Amino acid sequence: MAYDFEGSLLEVCTCNILCPCWVGEDPDYKTCDAAWGYRVDTGNIEGVDVSGVVFGTINHIPGNILDGNWRVVFFIDEKATKEQEEALLNAFTGKLGGPLADLARLVGEVITVERVPITFDLVEGKGKLIIGEYVEAEMEPFRGPTGKTTALVDSAFTTIPGSSAWLSKASNFQRKSSKFGLKDLDLQNHNAIQGGFRFTG
Repeated sequence: MAYDFEGSLLEVCTCNILCPCWVGEDPDYKTCDAAWGYRVDTGNIEGVDVSGVVFGTINHIPGNILDGNWRVVFFIDEKATKEQEEALLNAFTGKLGGPLADLARLVGEVITVERVPITFDLVEGKGKLIIGEYVEAEMEPFRGPTGKTTALVDSAFTTIPGSSAWLSKASNFQRKSSKFGLKDLDLQNHNAIQGGFRFTG
């Protein structure tokens, strides 16, 4: 097995709530511009321990998410070692096969890779994602009458069968990405998702 790692995901995008991409439908505004953060809680890639490292992206999805041709920028947590950086990039670019290779096939272009400070906070359902000078977002999940978080289970992009993704709202989503040829964003009250991931391959 080349990799086995798990942790928490924060995602914000330009879609309304819920982002149709999560269930394989077309985005609300024909395209979807997003930022994702993966915080690895535990695990390894080809024997390299990647626990505690955050991997981030900004993405432009030009149509239905399953049609691919995404344009992405990858961000590596500046606290990562060079070995951890190489391991994460090998996994997320599909070089090591498995489910991440299926995900990588949807990417048409990796514009660049940058090392930046990344803040990933997730406390009692409230999330904050800051990726260098490029992304700042805050989000909070919806809750039902009992106070329990509203959940999405077994969607097209579920990586842990039976696990929940929390449907959330981003009170703030700012993205400064014009230097990469992607649009800048300054949005309030759009889609956000919080959840867990596990990738094994």
